[in-house]
Amino acid sequence: MTTPKTTTEELSPSGLPVKPIPGSYGLPFFSSLRSRLDFYYFQGHHLFFSSRISRYSSTVFRVNMPPGPFLASDSRVVAVLDAHSFSILLDSSKVDKSDTLTGTYLPSLSLYAGYRPLAYLDTSEQRHTTLKNLIFALLASRKSHFVSSFRDNFSSLFDKVDSGLASSGPVQLNELNESASFDFMCEAFFGAKPSSAIGPNAHKMALKWLFFQLHPLITLNVLPKFLEDLLLHTFHLPAFLVASDYKALNAFFSQSATQILDQAQEMGLSRDEALHNIIFATIFNAYGGVKIFLPVIFKWLAKAGPNLHARLAREVRSVVRSDNGSLTPAGLDRMDLVKSVVWESLRMDPPVEYQYGRARSDLIIESHDVAFRVKKGEMIFGYQPFATRDERVFVNGREFVADRFVGKEGRKLLRYVVWSNGAETDEPSVTNKQCPGKEMVVTVGRLLVAEIFLRYDTFTADVGVLPLEPKITITSVNKATDG
Repeated sequence: MTTPKTTTEELSPSGLPVKPIPGSYGLPFFSSLRSRLDFYYFQGHHLFFSSRISRYSSTVFRVNMPPGPFLASDSRVVAVLDAHSFSILLDSSKVDKSDTLTGTYLPSLSLYAGYRPLAYLDTSEQRHTTLKNLIFALLASRKSHFVSSFRDNFSSLFDKVDSGLASSGPVQLNELNESASFDFMCEAFFGAKPSSAIGPNAHKMALKWLFFQLHPLITLNVLPKFLEDLLLHTFHLPAFLVASDYKALNAFFSQSATQILDQAQEMGLSRDEALHNIIFATIFNAYGGVKIFLPVIFKWLAKAGPNLHARLAREVRSVVRSDNGSLTPAGLDRMDLVKSVVWESLRMDPPVEYQYGRARSDLIIESHDVAFRVKKGEMIFGYQPFATRDERVFVNGREFVADRFVGKEGRKLLRYVVWSNGAETDEPSVTNKQCPGKEMVVTVGRLLVAEIFLRYDTFTADVGVLPLEPKITITSVNKATDG
């Protein structure tokens, strides 16, 4: 008589069954190319991921991520698309983020004068500590200027909206925001406006420089698909085509950022390396984020309509009246609904959708119900809009709920709001990759909502699509009827 064989199922430390990661990478080159075409043209981002979740019955799977050949030598990733598995990408002890900011490709370092900016450094690198401390110093030294600089530049923006509506009808907001946001960020950080120092097209120079870094991740839909794919997603655009723009920006920052550059030298950094990192942090991180995020707020406010507008107007004006007519950081902190609207906007549409990191060692990644083994060196990829809309965490997670984060129970969910490359309940430090300007971005979002409803009772807008952000066209405004 033989004894039946028994198999012991492997369990993760928390007791979940460990399963093989589903999915495959297919044929070298050809499968990566097909994945790119699916991602950008045949399926689009949402269907690209949702169809694979359905196919594999798993939110963790193997897949090729764009841009693929010839920009990326290795397109293979392990995708983590639920809130639980995504959290592995926020743990600096588990993942190495060296040169992973843009994913499986690295922009030409000639765009940064040969330096690797802070965002491309891993926490294990000494320069990461020094450069992040430099950004912390800049933020701390200019914190008191954020509110006044924002109100200065965005009062002007809304004046243009009002005059445009009065004279010619609907107003396209995005370019107004691009100009106002660039002036705001530079005035807040350095006390100077690039539109004055360089000229009215300064923001376009900054955007052109950003485009040369991010074009492998962008579709413009202005050329035939295969021609656009060849031009944008196959090779680096030549850096010399943006050299004159970067030279003008470099001169502006060299002259306006002298105080923080002096401090950088005291910290042991070369002035040149500090300058190029300050440019990157201001344009790529701060300005790039605000350019995308502020139209997102307009999008969700426009979709929500006048009932939410009335509630926000009451809250904003009540707090400002209690502060003798002043809009202050302390006042913003008392606007619970405003804060929730900003966090909910960041949850629904995080400014940076993709996160990458390489496993530092052999790992076990857990989704809600199953665990998976990942080998040292494998690239892990997270698509944040799926993770932050996870309905195992958020009730009606695919819907915008303005007051989701109001109250004690609502605040408990903030640990799953991870737009900053870290939980909203965590703090950025030199030992993690969380955005050093996390609090600044949230404050700017609150300032925008407050500024809108100090000025207007309600507004309407058409919402469309641009390569990086919603297209916002303001169609009407009702001026505030009380102060």
